[in-house]
Amino acid sequence: MVTCNYKLTFDILRREMKAISCWILVVETYGINVWCAAGKKSFSTGEVALRVKQAGLSRVVKHKTLIIPQLAAPSVAVHRLKGLCGFKGVFGPIRARDLPEFISCQMKARPGMREVEFPVLQRLEVALVEVYGARKFMAWCLAVCIVLAALGPGGFVLQEILWSGLGAFAVVFAGFATGTFAVPALLPVFKTRAFAAKGLLVGIPVGLFMALMLARSLPEGFAALLGTAATASWFAMHYTGSTPFTSLSGVDREMRTYMPVQGLMVFLAAMVWLGWSWFEMIAGRG
Repeated sequence: MVTCNYKLTFDILRREMKAISCWILVVETYGINVWCAAGKKSFSTGEVALRVKQAGLSRVVKHKTLIIPQLAAPSVAVHRLKGLCGFKGVFGPIRARDLPEFISCQMKARPGMREVEFPVLQRLEVALVEVYGARKFMAWCLAVCIVLAALGPGGFVLQEILWSGLGAFAVVFAGFATGTFAVPALLPVFKTRAFAAKGLLVGIPVGLFMALMLARSLPEGFAALLGTAATASWFAMHYTGSTPFTSLSGVDREMRTYMPVQGLMVFLAAMVWLGWSWFEMIAGRG
C-alpha cells in the first residue's frame, strides 16, 4: 500500500488494514494529504519510484505490485512505474475501508469504490487536524491580543488588559471555530466556489453575535465583526486542501484574491479597536 505522510490518512489506512498482512510504503509529501500532494506534484511517479528503491522493497516482498491511492492519479502515471522501479502500479479504491475487499477480488473495484463521497462526519474529522496545526498560531494570537490591549483599551491596568485582551482573543477564536468547523459542516449549503467567501458568509453573523456579546461601543462592535469575519474567512480558506474537489490553480487564484481582503479587514479591526480607545482617552483628558 502506497500512501502519504499526512497523519490522518496514514492512521486510517493502518487501522483499516490491521487484519491483513501487508506493508505500507510512505512517500514524502511533507505532511500533505494525497489529493493536494498529487496536485503539487510531491506525490508523483518519480517520488513513488524513489521510495521503492530507497526502501529496498524488492528485498521485502516477492510480488511486484503497488496499490496506489486513486486520488494520486493526477500526478502518478502507473504505467511508468514498472520501468522506473520494477514494480507495477494499480489504483486502489477511493476509501481505505474498501481495500480488503478490493484485494480479495484480485484488485478489481466494484461499482461505488471509485466514487468520491465527503459526508459531514468525514468533513469534521478532517477539520480536527486543523486544530492541531493551528495551535502555535493561536498562541501567538493570544500574545498579540494581550500586547495590543496594553497599548490601547486596557491601558496599564492589569485587569483591563486581561479583559480587553481576552475579549479580542475570543473574537479570533470565534473566527477560528467558524472557519474550521462551521464552514465544513455547512459546506454543501453555500454555492460560492471560494472557501474564503464561504467563511465570510458564516463569519459575518457570528461576528454580529460577538459584537453584541463583547462590544462596549459601536466602534468596538464593528471591530469585532470585522475580526471574526476575517479570521473565519482565513481558516475556511485553509480547508480547500482537505476536500477532493479543489484544484491547485483554483486555490492559488483564491488566495491571491482574498488574502489582501482578509489582511485589510484585520488591519481595520485593529485600528478601529485601538483608535477608539485612544480617542476616548484623549477626550477624557480634554
